[in-house]
Amino acid sequence: MCGIAGIINFTDKTAATAVLERMNSAQAHRGPDDSGIFADSRAALGHRRLSIIDLSNGHQPLGNEDGSVQIVFNGEIYNHDELRQRLETRGHVFRTHCDTEAIVHLYEEHGADCVKLLKGMFAFCIYDHKLGRVLLARDRMGQKPLFYFRHKRLLAFASELGALKQHPDMPRELNLQSLHDYFSMQYIPAPLTVYKDVYKLPPAHFLDMDIDDGSFRIERYWQPDYSVKTNLSFHDAAAQLRELLTLAVKRRLMSDVPFGAFLSGGLDSSIVTGIMSQLCDNPVKTFTIGFAEKQYDERSYATIAAAAINRQAAFPLQYHEQVVNSQDFDLLRKLAGHYGEPYSDASMLPTFLLSKFTREHVTVAISGDGADELFAGYERYLVMKYSAYSDKLPLPLRKLLFGIPSKFMPDSGERTMSGRLRRTLRTVASESSQRYLDIICRFDEKQKKQLYGERFDGFKPISSCEIISSAYNNATAVNHVEKIMETDVHTYLPGDILTKVDIASMACSLEVRSPFMDHELVEFAASLPLDFKLRGTSRKHILKEAFKDLIPPEISERRKKGFGVPLAAWFRGPWKNMLSQHLLEGELTSGHFFKPNVIKELLEQHFSARADNSYVLWSMLLLELFLEQEKNGIQNQ
Repeated sequence: MCGIAGIINFTDKTAATAVLERMNSAQAHRGPDDSGIFADSRAALGHRRLSIIDLSNGHQPLGNEDGSVQIVFNGEIYNHDELRQRLETRGHVFRTHCDTEAIVHLYEEHGADCVKLLKGMFAFCIYDHKLGRVLLARDRMGQKPLFYFRHKRLLAFASELGALKQHPDMPRELNLQSLHDYFSMQYIPAPLTVYKDVYKLPPAHFLDMDIDDGSFRIERYWQPDYSVKTNLSFHDAAAQLRELLTLAVKRRLMSDVPFGAFLSGGLDSSIVTGIMSQLCDNPVKTFTIGFAEKQYDERSYATIAAAAINRQAAFPLQYHEQVVNSQDFDLLRKLAGHYGEPYSDASMLPTFLLSKFTREHVTVAISGDGADELFAGYERYLVMKYSAYSDKLPLPLRKLLFGIPSKFMPDSGERTMSGRLRRTLRTVASESSQRYLDIICRFDEKQKKQLYGERFDGFKPISSCEIISSAYNNATAVNHVEKIMETDVHTYLPGDILTKVDIASMACSLEVRSPFMDHELVEFAASLPLDFKLRGTSRKHILKEAFKDLIPPEISERRKKGFGVPLAAWFRGPWKNMLSQHLLEGELTSGHFFKPNVIKELLEQHFSARADNSYVLWSMLLLELFLEQEKNGIQNQ
């Protein structure tokens, strides 16, 4: 795992190299083991390396036999050995055993289509001196990030925004539409970033640029097809799912450094850990963190999962557990800097703390991320399925029967029974076309308009709902619930979940691999009928059945919690004063982004427990921390 950066079409090679060194240094945490720079008259490429495969070799940038093709690469290619064998029969000469070199020679054979033959997670840049071309590419699911901007004919890119900001020509004007979307989604959806004219390369896309004239094209090279369903029986499909996931885990055990597994006590991480225990010829190291707040502590389930796995494992798990304090406000500031733009999924905190604890023992960790989107694990899919039955009733009657009672339910927080029931009733009462948006959006359009200050004067936003609606309307699935799942695969999964894992883990120099993100497994999951995944009230049904001999009912049948933190309590307790100070005296008000009186009312509602505004306040706080760091960063340049 690494960090990459580059500058194409510069005027001064010496100056470009100096800037590239600063870009490299800004993301040294992504690759503390080695660094390198290549530069000629048209391209400068930088790399930071976290050594995983072929530790003694693999220095980057890395070239082909005559050096005419150079690459900087971030990620892992799990089929590099078979690619190597095929390429060697074609006459290509390899100098290392690194997966990176396979990409260089594969590009020589297939050009931009080389990405279609790669199995893994990746973001890379290939510079072809002879053809005068640059190829940027990102993996199918969006596990590895890639940011870029163009300034006239210049192109600059990096693995993190913090690195890209080291370039003096990077645009720094804030994109108000991005902020508008952030408040609804808690992340900024690709291809936008918080800055105008700075972009994320979307997952499953490549950018092919002609260096001589600066022209380029961006093209999607892969998309799962939910419209074609398998003819397999449920029993046979479950057996094939087990084979595919076992193969996906086996591929991700490729490593020359110590590795382990995240074990949360949830279904997905327990399955992945269980598979590892059957594949490895030594004890699997597992890592679990706990919290003082019992409502958010899952250590008891992790120990149940570990005990069940040990009953079938040849070697008992090496179980590592740590109780952590996630209330460290300085840690929050640090993480806000790593993300480089507003991002407010609160599980960023425990994900970082788990990564930090894990990195004390291993360099690579296997996780269960992505299963919920593939196999209908979120409660919202169940709500969407059954709320459709209420459409037989007229909307006014639904609002009367369900909407009015929801208003009298206490707003006691997301993890409480009353909070869940309140949201469910409100969803059933809404228009069918708006239900999904009502579930996932933290801030509706009316709330945002009331909050905006003078900075948004004249701003004519595109509704954030359009992002979801566009993905939904372009989905290949036929079934409504599956279209929502497919929408999540293209929006929420890469924009929120995978972004969180990459940034939080790489901040600790830890590589995280996710077997559920194997693209062949994703394609298979897309081919399964919805009834295989969502049967009755059983979510991830086929996944549970495929591994029922490995995972006990206490794990497979428990309600999904998610990796959260008690924001509502913190904002009424240890973080109350800091929250008020930042929101009422910081950049949000002095920069006229938001109206102080609206912020004050939201705070007072929350402090008095008249409402749970924790998610809204959290999003505002993370934006405030970003704005403070942005101001300080610009002043220090």
